[in-house]
Amino acid sequence: MAAPPPGSGFPQSAAPEAALAARSYRVTLELREARHRLVRSREEERLRIRRDLHDGLGPAIVGARMQVAAAARSNAADDLLEAMQETLAECNREIRRIVDGLRPGALDRGLLAALEQRAGAIGPVPSVTVEAAAPLPPLDAAVEVAAFRIITEALANAARHSGAAQVRIRLDCPAGQLLAEVVDDGTGGARVRDGGVGLQSMRERAEELGGRLVVDSGPAGTAVRLQLPR
Repeated sequence: MAAPPPGSGFPQSAAPEAALAARSYRVTLELREARHRLVRSREEERLRIRRDLHDGLGPAIVGARMQVAAAARSNAADDLLEAMQETLAECNREIRRIVDGLRPGALDRGLLAALEQRAGAIGPVPSVTVEAAAPLPPLDAAVEVAAFRIITEALANAARHSGAAQVRIRLDCPAGQLLAEVVDDGTGGARVRDGGVGLQSMRERAEELGGRLVVDSGPAGTAVRLQLPR
């Protein structure tokens, strides 16, 4: 076999390998973008359904409840009317549950505010602080929902199982990324239980957006670290 020309720098066999590596890199990027588009499309569809439920069916049920209440005040009330009122009230509660499942209403004010609201509902113990290294930029809907679900599950796990006195949630958005950290001072060895979202599901939420979830636990507590492309 002929030797490569003097001064060529690399063996001739390196050229096909470099081309293959470049192609593999491009395919990886394309797959990641396709996956991101799929998840984003799903979240946008959930937003549409949420709006339809909230703006369409919700007011209709509220109006029906008001009509039943008016009939009750006109001395036409009986057990049936009261039952209708309760049925409509239950429908309204169910719609709110579905709407919140599609996209938590708290996210309408942004991820940081939604996490602060959730932290405030935990109670005095553990004490929860939420902070951001800088004002958060607008986030992709899919990234925002995934981050909220993962962080709140980590927070709930710390509150329920770790015996922590303090939990700290920290957010940052360096170059094209959303970084989140949930750190507690509990007993360590804590695991996200299967009853909620579950550790595997949390990881899947991160990975389907091209992100990463790492859980470190020791005697001094547990740290859940999330990285998502934004």
